[in-house]
Amino acid sequence: MINLKLKLSKDDIKNNALKFIVLLGIVSLLADMTYEGARSITGPYLALLGASAAAVGFVAGFGELVGYALRFVSGYLADKTRRYWAMTIMGYAVNLLAVPLLALAGNWPMAAILLIAERMGKAIRTPPRDVMLSHATSQVGRGWGFGLHEAMDQIGAILGPLMVAIILYFHGNYQISFAFLLLPAILALTVLATSRFLYPHPHDLEINAPKLETKGLMRVYWIYIIAVIFIALGFADFPLVAYHFQKIEIVSPVLIPIFYSVAMGVDALAALIFGRLFDRIGMWALIIAIISSAFFAPLVFLGGFNMALLGMALWGVGMGAQESIMRAAVAEMSPVNIRGSAYGVFSTIYGFSWFIGSFTLGLLYDFSLSLMVIFSLFAQIFAVVPLLLIRNYRP
Repeated sequence: MINLKLKLSKDDIKNNALKFIVLLGIVSLLADMTYEGARSITGPYLALLGASAAAVGFVAGFGELVGYALRFVSGYLADKTRRYWAMTIMGYAVNLLAVPLLALAGNWPMAAILLIAERMGKAIRTPPRDVMLSHATSQVGRGWGFGLHEAMDQIGAILGPLMVAIILYFHGNYQISFAFLLLPAILALTVLATSRFLYPHPHDLEINAPKLETKGLMRVYWIYIIAVIFIALGFADFPLVAYHFQKIEIVSPVLIPIFYSVAMGVDALAALIFGRLFDRIGMWALIIAIISSAFFAPLVFLGGFNMALLGMALWGVGMGAQESIMRAAVAEMSPVNIRGSAYGVFSTIYGFSWFIGSFTLGLLYDFSLSLMVIFSLFAQIFAVVPLLLIRNYRP
């Protein structure tokens, strides 16, 4: 496959692009089964090993912070070295193999190191993988391609915790649960290696387009990043939502994971719908998704049982849009030669904004629930302003 474009017809290239997206989607499905399955029990596991609540919170927050900060470096190195496959495979290996090793952790500091290593592995592989995906999505539609990938990803996010719950039900042992997660981890790495063998040069899948002569990212990209900041600042993380449900007892503890599963199911469906819509109407699809999902906050935090369930569905719409068309837009706004850096900057700023937003929402929750809802709602609505400035952008 030295020069895919010269050897194959346009239909063949499009079919190969779709196959490539599906293969990476299967990798993400199996990967999510592994680390989302683990994340569903890491809190109690750390407590069992002797960690305090403060230690658990620090490990979780620091892992996410390091994971997002490292994406800036990862994206830059991917562009400089052009070793997209090597970095993706290395990142997935660290990301996935750290999980079953938790079964061997004899104390909570060792488990904490493995959990942070898992986040670092995800940081290493995400920008170069998204660059390779962007090449293939140019053939089938950026929104649809990233939406399909996100939908498959979320299937894994649902199956992983369910798999762990079943293992715990029959065995009641955290170590056995982590050990079982070696299976989807090995399968994910096998499919990844197969993808590397079948498609060693994913850049050949990119549609021919005029090369942008630029030494940096375009103005439209930075306007878009402003919108991303406000979206992340106002979007409440699920742990805060679950905390609220348990505190005021509008949702029983048994049903909280069900609410989360509903949101993940809507996430997958929304990724496909808004992904296709993005290919048709561009940035307007993201504007519609943001306005729709912004109203999850008053429904979840101020409503009763039924309103909270509807709010979780809207929360899923927001997550689906953020994980699909927000990534698709980055590909539309960045030249191929610096696309890894574009994804790295996007992920790092998004991650830091999410961290600051989560902390702010938590503080406001303790001070005034109404103020927290207003902050969440208006931060997301304000994100629409910069998007309206670039609403008609097409590369």
